[in-house]
Amino acid sequence: MKILTLNTHSLQEENMNEKREQFVSFVKDTQPDVIALQEVNQLMSAPLYTGDTFGLRFHPEGSELKEGNHALLVAKMLHEAGLHYEWSWLPMKIGYDKYDEGLALFSRKPILESADLLASRIDEYTDFRTRRILGIRNEDGWFYSIHLSWWLDPNEPFIEQWNRLTPLLADQTPADLVVLMGDFNSDANVHGQSADVVKASGWFDTYEMAQTKDGGMTVGGLIDGWEDQPDQGAKRIDQVWVDRKTPVSSSRVVFNGTNEPVVSDHYGVLVELDR
Repeated sequence: MKILTLNTHSLQEENMNEKREQFVSFVKDTQPDVIALQEVNQLMSAPLYTGDTFGLRFHPEGSELKEGNHALLVAKMLHEAGLHYEWSWLPMKIGYDKYDEGLALFSRKPILESADLLASRIDEYTDFRTRRILGIRNEDGWFYSIHLSWWLDPNEPFIEQWNRLTPLLADQTPADLVVLMGDFNSDANVHGQSADVVKASGWFDTYEMAQTKDGGMTVGGLIDGWEDQPDQGAKRIDQVWVDRKTPVSSSRVVFNGTNEPVVSDHYGVLVELDR
């Protein structure tokens, strides 16, 4: 089973159309079974979209899908490439004062169920600190796209969001496997921070378990949101965790300019599980 995660920084990137095409080309070549995306945006001012949604299975009641939605455009391009993915999208807050910023998940297998879980204490769509996570269940288990807050955030620190999220994850329908994928906003290589907390909660880092892996760094330096953080160097903040020991063939960073072009201010992670 191949799983891919990427913080897309969508619509903020220069040459976004070209980068979206590069992303879809990679998906066509590698065909991940599940794809988790973060910072999946649409312009709040864009017109409502009323056409074919190319396999959309969930977005919250009352939310509006608009033209130019990044996940919608990806779904359309995958469809045109002859690939069948079902997908879900969750807008969680206003980003950059102009976007509906959200999360997306794509699955090659039918989506049987979806989940919208609040991780932050704050639950105001207009507050950039609001954090939700999106989950889908297919026949292989539950998969979550995550974008949590910084370890040192003075108002919504990572550890409080994680402690709020943990019982919500435990309440979900028992599954064959549970996978957390996304932007954890804390360097997994820093001891005493998020990775140690997640591990102490009973989760397993696929990077650590991988038989083959690279350096793992998913940001090369300063990125949006990290301007006030003390460490501006390379970090492994995009991660994939599972709820049980699972054989992992490989974990590699993608879209870092080495094997694939850079398409975001984050690099992606492609993990292959022996399942």
